[in-house]
Amino acid sequence: MLNIKKDLNDKNLVVTLEGRLDTTTAPTLEEELKAALPGVEDLVFDLSSLEYISSAGLRVLLSSQKTMNKQGKMVVKNVSEEVNEIFEVTGFSDILSIE
Repeated sequence: MLNIKKDLNDKNLVVTLEGRLDTTTAPTLEEELKAALPGVEDLVFDLSSLEYISSAGLRVLLSSQKTMNKQGKMVVKNVSEEVNEIFEVTGFSDILSIE
């Protein structure tokens, strides 16, 4: 189960994820981002309530990062210890801007 909350303010989008970002929920997030990202220059993922992320979830973050590299910047905030460990092991901590 994944709750996705989007807060768009001008060209700034904050996406708050709550629950589990896995094979089942990643396609939903991908679709929502595809619709929301055009025109966005500053993308923030708030992961304070994200309990788990799978490789499918990592793929969505990576594809968002590639999109934002062309049109602005992307930051990942409030990463839990468990999710940060996954970022470390997969090397995503070197790819993503994590605050």
